[in-house]
Amino acid sequence: MFYISVWSMGVIIAVIVTILYKVKRINKLVWYIYWIGFGLGCVWEFWLSVANELYIFTAYPWPASVFHAQRPVEGVLAIFVIAITHSLWDGGLFLLCVLFVNLICKEPYFEKFNWKELIVLLVIGQIQEFIVELTSISNNAWEFYLGPDGTGTWYNVPLFFIGGKAITLLPQLIWVTAPIAFYFIVLKLKPRFQEEKLFFERAFSLV
Repeated sequence: MFYISVWSMGVIIAVIVTILYKVKRINKLVWYIYWIGFGLGCVWEFWLSVANELYIFTAYPWPASVFHAQRPVEGVLAIFVIAITHSLWDGGLFLLCVLFVNLICKEPYFEKFNWKELIVLLVIGQIQEFIVELTSISNNAWEFYLGPDGTGTWYNVPLFFIGGKAITLLPQLIWVTAPIAFYFIVLKLKPRFQEEKLFFERAFSLV
């Protein structure tokens, strides 16, 4: 049930963003930013998903994570379902980061390199990733792989433990590099939308 809820929420996020765009509650710039986040998410979500399925069904020794509950789908279908729905989530998480830039930083947004904007993206990215990992281990759904002895691998090590389950380095590293890439892509995109401000107000105003 946990997996279905997570996957469904990814689809729901995409549907909500699409509806908000169609009814002009968000503008084209915000719409594009969501799909940029989705595209970046696909980069690591497909890599993680392929590694996990290879570990389950072959002798591949380096999975990204291990699952503690039975999943509704397995194999190739699982790769696409998990990667795509998680990437839809990632698009929403990047939008959340941008919303905090909108709330904390001063206009104009994403016009030129601004350390404050980048720091906000990085901090919110780290916080949300910690919440995601904590939610997963709390529900005994999945956790990032730390080798047979649980002490770490060449690509991932534990940072600290909560309730005997590890919060690990790998996803935090992803959410250090991804916001940086995201930021520079948006900086390149923004000049095409000089007539459009980055705004969210209408998304939260139904009158």
